[in-house]
Amino acid sequence: MSRKRRMFDIDIPAEDGPDPAQPFPAGKEARRGPMAAAISETAESTRDRAALEAQIRAENDALAQEHVRLKRAGLITDLIPLDMIDAAKLIRDRKPVADFDLAELVSSIRDIGLSNPIRVEPSEGGRYELIQGWRRLSAYRQLLEETGDAEAWGRIPAGIAARGDQLEALYRRMVDENLVRKDISFAEMAQLAVHYAMDPLTAEHDPEKAVAILFKSAGYQKRSYIRNFIPLVQRLGDVLIYPQEIPRALGLSLSQRLDEVPGLVAAITSEFKDWDTRSITDELAVLRRYAGQGGEAVTDGPAPRPAAPVPQSQAKAKTTFQLSRPQGTAKCSAANGRLEIRLARDFSTIDRRKLEAAVALLLDQIE
Repeated sequence: MSRKRRMFDIDIPAEDGPDPAQPFPAGKEARRGPMAAAISETAESTRDRAALEAQIRAENDALAQEHVRLKRAGLITDLIPLDMIDAAKLIRDRKPVADFDLAELVSSIRDIGLSNPIRVEPSEGGRYELIQGWRRLSAYRQLLEETGDAEAWGRIPAGIAARGDQLEALYRRMVDENLVRKDISFAEMAQLAVHYAMDPLTAEHDPEKAVAILFKSAGYQKRSYIRNFIPLVQRLGDVLIYPQEIPRALGLSLSQRLDEVPGLVAAITSEFKDWDTRSITDELAVLRRYAGQGGEAVTDGPAPRPAAPVPQSQAKAKTTFQLSRPQGTAKCSAANGRLEIRLARDFSTIDRRKLEAAVALLLDQIE
C-alpha cells in the first residue's frame, strides 16, 4: 500500500514587506532594510551639506560686500613700505624750509606711536599715492633716517582708499585736515588755493574762485582773509622765507599796499636779496616797515630801498652763489661758522649714511 503525499498551498505575497492594510502588532516597529537606511542617510547628509554650503556662500558674499564698502570708505588699513609711497598727485602748501612742529610730531610718534594712519590710494606698478598725511609720512621718514630701524619705521600704517575719487574731493580732504591744525596760517591757506589753480588737472584756474571750492567749510570772513593773502603769496612767495609767520593784520595791510604802491615788490625783493640768514623777526620787521606799521612808511611813487637792518650775522664776511641742478637752482651761502644749501628737494628722504658720506667728502674737499 503506497503512502500518499499531501501537498500544501502556500500563498506568496506579491511584494516584500508587511501588508500596509494589516497593522503591526502592538509594541513592534517596522524595520527598514540596510540598503534603504543607507540611501535615506545619504540623502539627509546631501541636504545638510547643500544647506551648509549655501550658508557659507552667503557669509562670503556678505564679507566681500563689507570689504568693498570699507575699502571705498578708506577704512582698510595696512602697513605700507615708505619707499612704495609717492607724494606727487596733490600740490601741497609745503616750502623747503624747516618745519619746527615736525620735531614735536616725530617725538610723539617715537614715544606713543601713530594714532591716525595716513591715507593712500593704489597707483601703478603696485605703488601708492599719498592723499592725506604728508607730515606723518615725513615724520616716519625722519625716524627711519635717524635710527636706521626699518623694522620699526620702514613701514607706516595707511588707510587704503579705492581709486577714482575726484581730484577736487582729494584737495578738499587735504584742506579740511589742515584746517584742524590751529597753527595753519592765512599765507599757507592762500598758497593752497594758488597751487590748486596751478594744477592742470583741476577745473578751476582762478585762485580766488578756488578758495570757495577748497575752503567751503570755512566761514565767509575767513575765506575773505584768504583771498586777500593771495596777492601776497603770488608776488612775494619766492622771496619770503617765513610767509607762514605773517600775522593776519600785517598780511592784509601789506597786500593792500602791494596794489597801491608801484615798485613795492621790487623794493622788498631787493632788500631780501642775498640775506638768507635772516630770522623770523628780521623778515617781519622789514614787512611791517613796508606795510606802514613800523619805521619809515613807504609813500606813493617809486619806492626807495630803505636802509635794511643789518643783523649781527650780516656784519661778518659772507659768500653767496647759485648752482643749477636737475631739481632746480641751489642757493648756497657761506658765513662764519655757517654753510647753507637751499634746494627744492626733501633731503630727509636721503639715506643718512649716504648723506653723511657726501657732507664728509664736501668738508674734506674744502679743507
